[in-house]
Amino acid sequence: MTAPGTRPATEPTAHPAAHPAAEGDLAPPDSTVLRWRSLSWLFPRRGALVAALLLPLIVVVITLAVMASSSGMSLSQTVSGLLGTGDPGTVMVVRDFRLPRVFAGLMVGAALGVSGCLTQTLAGNPLATPDLLGVNEGATAVVVASAAGSATGMVGDWWLGPLGGVAAAVLVVLCAGGAGSRGYRVLVVGIGVSTFIGAVSDLVMSRQNDSTAGGVFLWAVGSLTGRDWGVGLPLLVALLFLVPLSLTAGHRLQLLRFDDDMAAGLGVDLRRVRAAALVLAVALAGIAVGVGGPIAFVALAAPVLAKRLSGPTRVPVVGSALTGAALIGAADALGRVVAPVELPVGVVTSVLGGPFLLWVLFRSDRPT
Repeated sequence: MTAPGTRPATEPTAHPAAHPAAEGDLAPPDSTVLRWRSLSWLFPRRGALVAALLLPLIVVVITLAVMASSSGMSLSQTVSGLLGTGDPGTVMVVRDFRLPRVFAGLMVGAALGVSGCLTQTLAGNPLATPDLLGVNEGATAVVVASAAGSATGMVGDWWLGPLGGVAAAVLVVLCAGGAGSRGYRVLVVGIGVSTFIGAVSDLVMSRQNDSTAGGVFLWAVGSLTGRDWGVGLPLLVALLFLVPLSLTAGHRLQLLRFDDDMAAGLGVDLRRVRAAALVLAVALAGIAVGVGGPIAFVALAAPVLAKRLSGPTRVPVVGSALTGAALIGAADALGRVVAPVELPVGVVTSVLGGPFLLWVLFRSDRPT
């Protein structure tokens, strides 16, 4: 017997966790909760759609980049050279010169995009780029040192750039008091260190002959000329190792959009997350600069565009990689057809990056 108005002890009680819809309501509006046993994952529907749309765009960019030249090679000639059915000269141009160059450019763009994404998220500023950490100036200083006194103007092996970039970034972090400090402090110190290293490099370059100065200048503005499979394949291996780590770091960096106390309360080790993000950003930017030179504005533009496409709820690591690859591929192709002589890819990105920078500055003044 139970007293009137009371509920039997065996009657089940409702609990919010028993309803999957209640859990789904807690997910971001652009994500779907995927579960397998005790594991769960927020699948970003919008980010996946953006990636699915960017991949065909990259295929189109590759096709146009392989065709682009001042000689006016047709699509049929390009396809025949790619398949090996054309004349030996066409096959050599397509397979041995253009295709490796396009491949290396895509890898450079992906590395710059991911590096810029990590840097901007870490600093909380869309204008923060890896070159503010001293990567570009450090790489340039080592390249200048390797070419100093050379009669041919050769800038040395591509891996010299990453070494100089990493050394400069370490110097910046030490001067800033460690990688775990706030992102803006590292960036401000990076501006000062970059300015000093750049001044030293300019002083050394002013004492070199015309041949050496010309060779270093072509690399310093950003160029993919002469890049082959011997450069592209090591870069691909590095990306296969660093991009998954960047995805993991990006997942933790999402919580840094709150203040430090909130992020620490959610279980984030702030010093380790910031240190890991800085290391990955410097490594990716250093490798990209070593292969293609300090190509401007890609690390700035790719994450901003990827975030606009993917939405504000996630750190768009994959979107930044695909956007950066598309930007470099398109800029390299444009530089080969827009003028009577070939323009380095860094010149094209600099010309296009100026208006984009103004757009970012004007949008940053709007309330969010």
